[in-house]
This record gives sequence, structure tokens and C-alpha cells, in this order.
Amino acid sequence: MKLLYRPRTVVTAEVAKLIPALRTAIRPKPLKLSNEEGTLGKLNSLSRLVTALVRDERVEHTYSTLSEARDYAERLIAVAIEHGDCHQPTMELADFWLKEKQLVHKLFKVLVPRFRDSTVSYTKMYKAPIAYPASKYEGGNLQARADLPQAILELRNNPLLPVLPRPTPTRNWIHNVLLEEARKEYSQEKRMGEEFAALERMQTMEDPGPDKEID
Repeated sequence: MKLLYRPRTVVTAEVAKLIPALRTAIRPKPLKLSNEEGTLGKLNSLSRLVTALVRDERVEHTYSTLSEARDYAERLIAVAIEHGDCHQPTMELADFWLKEKQLVHKLFKVLVPRFRDSTVSYTKMYKAPIAYPASKYEGGNLQARADLPQAILELRNNPLLPVLPRPTPTRNWIHNVLLEEARKEYSQEKRMGEEFAALERMQTMEDPGPDKEID
């Protein structure tokens, strides 16, 4: 007797549905951030930045380091929104990246409700001015990497003052009001002059004059 075996269908879930997509641009190549303690020291440095970002909602550091820390902060918030505080792997992820454990409560009770309906990235990044070479020396101590490109990373909708000053409306300033009225008056006089010139041309074409014969 010949037995027929049906091949078993293996259902594989799409990875894109298991891991929430980041809303920031992903670099094609990873950054090579050097650290004296190796990979573990690099992760500890990045986790301190992520902790400071969640705690203070704004941090300043070198552009390359903040760019790397931003990806981990975005991933942490996205996973927290996706799975919540009852998901064991998510809690382990939050425990690793947040060195101050009271910030785990802030992550799920403050940041998750804030960004749950957000359609853009959870963080914003700005380029900051580079410090002058002379400012690297303070009190005789060399401030390492003070001349590298600096940046500011912050959480959106934070209660702090905006990094970029909001533009002040100047339309109602007295000199702008006077200039606007002068512009309107000039345009009106120019339009009236053009209409008067057109009317004179029409009258000249209609009136042949006393020396011309009319057929």
C-alpha cells in the first residue's frame, strides 16, 4: 500500500509586521563610533544618551553620536507603542536602554500616549554651531572632540522653549503699514494713468480733426 504524504505548509510571518518601521532615514552604512571600551562601551554611551533624552527631552552632543542614539530612541518608543508594558521583550528592551528605572514609567505613561497617534518621527534633530578651537581648553583641561560637528536632539511636543525662534509677525509694524499704503496708492495712480491714456487714444481715433475730410 502506497502512502501519500502531503507536504506541510510552513507559515512564516513577515518581519515588517513584527517590528514597527522607523520614521527616520536609515543610513546605508553604520557609523564607526570609536570607544575605548569597545562595543560594550559604545552601547553604554548610547544608552546614557537615550536615558538623558527620555528624562530631559532634549540633549546636546556630537552630530554622529546623536544620529546613532536617535535610531535607538525611535525604536524604543515605537516598540513601546506597539506592544505596551505587558510585553516581556519590550520591558527588557526598556530596562536595557533606560539606566534610570523610574523613566520606564514615563516611557509608557507619558511618551506612549503622546506619540500614539503621531504620523511623523518622535524626535527632531538640529545642527548646532561648532565650538571655536580655543574653547576646547577650559581650566587647562582639554575638552575632547569639542571641534566636531555638534547637534541637538529633542522629543517632539516637549514643554521646553523651541530651539528655533518663532518668527515675529511684522505686518502691523508702523513702517510696514505705511509702506503697504504707499504701495497701494502708487498702484492705484498707475492704473488710473493707464486708463486715462487709453481713453485719450480712443478719443483721438474717433475724432478725425478739422483738416481731415469725412467720406
